[in-house]
Amino acid sequence: MTSTYAGKPAKLVEHWTGNALQGSVDERMAAGKELRKATPRAAHAQLAQSDARSRDVVAVLREQARSRLAPLIPVRHARMLTSPFAFLRGAAGIMAADLAGTPRTGLLVQACGDMHMANFGLYASAERNLVFGINDFDETHPGAWEWDLKRLVASAVVAQRHVGASRKQQRQAAHAAVTAYRDGMRQYARLGNLAVWYTRIDDAALLERLSPEVRARAKQVIAKARTHGHLQVLDKMTELVDNRQRILEQRPLIVRASHTSKGRPIADAMVRFLEAYLATLGPERSVLLKRYRVVDVAQKVVGVGSVGTRCWVLFLLGSTADDPLFLQVKEVQPSVLAPYFDGSKVPPNQGLRVVIGQRLTQGSPDIFLGWGELDGVHFYVRQLRDMKGGAEFEPGVTQPAHLIEYAGLCGWALALAHAKSGDAATIAGYIGKSDELADALVQFAEGYADLTQRDHSTMQQAAREGKLPVATAA
Repeated sequence: MTSTYAGKPAKLVEHWTGNALQGSVDERMAAGKELRKATPRAAHAQLAQSDARSRDVVAVLREQARSRLAPLIPVRHARMLTSPFAFLRGAAGIMAADLAGTPRTGLLVQACGDMHMANFGLYASAERNLVFGINDFDETHPGAWEWDLKRLVASAVVAQRHVGASRKQQRQAAHAAVTAYRDGMRQYARLGNLAVWYTRIDDAALLERLSPEVRARAKQVIAKARTHGHLQVLDKMTELVDNRQRILEQRPLIVRASHTSKGRPIADAMVRFLEAYLATLGPERSVLLKRYRVVDVAQKVVGVGSVGTRCWVLFLLGSTADDPLFLQVKEVQPSVLAPYFDGSKVPPNQGLRVVIGQRLTQGSPDIFLGWGELDGVHFYVRQLRDMKGGAEFEPGVTQPAHLIEYAGLCGWALALAHAKSGDAATIAGYIGKSDELADALVQFAEGYADLTQRDHSTMQQAAREGKLPVATAA
């Protein structure tokens, strides 16, 4: 039998290129190497060209407070004031403005936008396997790969200072992040598109990469993460009231409210929101979710940088009392990267922006990941806790030597995220095999860590002078 596809391909197929990367891997690596002429790798050691003393971090914090819930602003400030590392975590907008004045190659990826060491961790895939990767996507947006990497290495130095590391250990952590990113990007550059898409950093791959001492600690974290499920949340977050389970109120961090901030009754608001949210799920997941009923709703304070944005926790039950489901409905505002990069292809709903970014870079997203809008406010939805776990950053508890290896894991995971959306070969060609970029970014990280400490001191002074409201407890 003669195949209907024999001979010359149909014209449509012949001209279909989609958004294919142009050139072979070697050609694209060579193109990346050429970019060094316009943007030398050593140039990435530079901080912003503007005078750092002219930066008004207090004004930025006040401006951010305008779009957030006023009663929670003092909590946000209190959390940022606990340490320079906490300040950095809450200062994604400040750092984005600083990075705008630094050199870059022009190569874009789906950037995280808030890339620091505390925004990595373990989570469960749909197949119930533990995967390591980025776990916060509120600021995701098309952006420069260098910005994510620079924020990561800066956070490595600031985190090491926080736990009492030596200057050598601080530099080693930043260096480990960059070299792991470099080596990962070269590896992914040689893989096919599907191979990169299907690649996961599972718990076995993570343990294999670690030294025996750190591996022992990582096994404890993995074991703990496996216990972090909805039944644990049920025990921790709920109480029995009139023979019915209800979310336990812990003011001001967990608050049961009768109305939304826009004045709409909670029951009416959640019904309307869930109807819109269900439409964003696949039909099969919509059928699954409809088997649950909403039992209770409460507002919850989350994170550091996110404090003040609206966040609801929905407590749902299936057919039995030991079949709970907790969903987090989280407000999302425009990304801190939006003022600096083309947003013409970014959807108008900010929740959808987060969902697209997470699906594109994480590779194994939450099965209930979706989005919606309520009273003009954009939200995305995910499970509150689903086998999640991560590193600790506590002085006297966290070992600086362990954080060096952890920084390497973060650099590796960041390379995978960027390879899924960007041109890994061109980025790898630009970085090369040497330590030139790593050495430059270590210098950048140290300089930015110094700047972060000064910013934190400025915020402390503003708080003492009553220029910023601060809660008595973070």
